[in-house]
Amino acid sequence: MIYDVIIIGAGPAGLSAGIYSGRAGYKALIVEKIGSGGQMTLTDVIENYPGFEDGITGFELQEKMVKQCSKFNVDIESDEVLTIEKKNSGFYIKCSNNNYEAISVIIASGARHRTLGVKGEKEFASRGVSYCGTCDAPFFRDKEVVVVGGGDSALTEALFIAKFAKTVKIVHRKSQFRAAFSLVKQAEENKKISFIFNSVVEEIKGDISVKSVILKDTLTSSFTELKADGAFIFVGLDPNGDFLPSEILNEKKYVITNHKMETPLKGIYAAGDIREDAFRQVVCASSDGATAAFYAGEFIDEFKGRVYK
Repeated sequence: MIYDVIIIGAGPAGLSAGIYSGRAGYKALIVEKIGSGGQMTLTDVIENYPGFEDGITGFELQEKMVKQCSKFNVDIESDEVLTIEKKNSGFYIKCSNNNYEAISVIIASGARHRTLGVKGEKEFASRGVSYCGTCDAPFFRDKEVVVVGGGDSALTEALFIAKFAKTVKIVHRKSQFRAAFSLVKQAEENKKISFIFNSVVEEIKGDISVKSVILKDTLTSSFTELKADGAFIFVGLDPNGDFLPSEILNEKKYVITNHKMETPLKGIYAAGDIREDAFRQVVCASSDGATAAFYAGEFIDEFKGRVYK
């Protein structure tokens, strides 16, 4: 079978692309390596997705999106994409278990948060450990939190979290931030924010939720236990795009797109966190997916008009 569109990734971007493609009458396949939902399934409650005034869990939202895809006859396969190859006027998708062909491709494979890899980080994920201030800061109103990182993302998120938290302590492994000067200045002027330099997190401790973090001084090798109700970790993202052709990637391995979600390779589109300038929120990923599906549909129609006229 040759699909009209193959969507790589079943996060909010990929599932939205599937919904829009299926509803428009295109034969669509979503290929997902791990499980549907992407990063949103790591969020306990999503409060800023339109239509759910009391919030919705990431798991529930992905469940609803998967059901919508099924309603519009979108196929979903669990498989890992290895390569995308141009074949005639379409594309050949080589996977671990099966191979597929399609007229167009939408890449929605997302990005993954870098983790610290310390004891307690995995255990307290969504129970005090977070990788998204915009998503979770309101749950830490009047709480004491730690932010780990020293780049633009860490300071931007710390400034946002400070709108809700009682105190925000930014822990950075070096003696100065690598973030933009304007962000550093804003953080320095915020009375809720303080800095702990030359320190790394060695362990995150708690019971039902996070209660403290163990810090190691990189200069003296001494340890300190710091009280904290939450730990926000911003040490970078890695795009899930090792399988992608180099001509559609920037120097950081994110996919280059225009406003139509078109990549430099005609017939290939991208949506969500895999894009170079994405605003990493569920609603934005969903919007990307809808946009990519719309313009992929135009490409499919044009292709079929040339081939079958």
